[in-house]
Amino acid sequence: MNVIDDVLEANHHFAENFSGNDLPTKPAKKLAVVACMDYRIPIAEALGLQNGDAVVIRNAGGIITEDTLRSLLVAHYRLGVTDVMIINHTQCGMTTFGDEELVEFLEKETGHTAVIPAHFHTFSDLEANVRRQFRRLESHVWIPKDLQVRGFIYDVKTGQLTEVSKEQPAE
Repeated sequence: MNVIDDVLEANHHFAENFSGNDLPTKPAKKLAVVACMDYRIPIAEALGLQNGDAVVIRNAGGIITEDTLRSLLVAHYRLGVTDVMIINHTQCGMTTFGDEELVEFLEKETGHTAVIPAHFHTFSDLEANVRRQFRRLESHVWIPKDLQVRGFIYDVKTGQLTEVSKEQPAE
């Protein structure tokens, strides 16, 4: 058996006693969370969320990509989301290489050049990256000005969230 067979077996046991009948069709807390895909961030546990409380969108780096934006627009306009949390984290792998470096590695590894993805959205400064995500989200013409957007850095060693101000701190 491989790992997919293992998780399918686990799903079989899960489904035996599962009933999704009580779950709301819209997130109960009207919250969307955009976070890195890193498994060291247990979103539900870290935020005290239950299944059905929030929309959770994860990708490499917790980046507001075109697809993330698409999901957030649906979440707001069709599911009633009023608040968005952007969560980056310490020790993020996306800070350990640059876009060009990764493209060169992939071309060498595969022997092929690709057009998509055009960007991997790597970064070196966590706070600056969270602020960049604010700008990406809030600058879109379909994002309402009253949507509450806040950003955080999750410490993978302590589990603590630290809020990031939207404004660049004065030096």
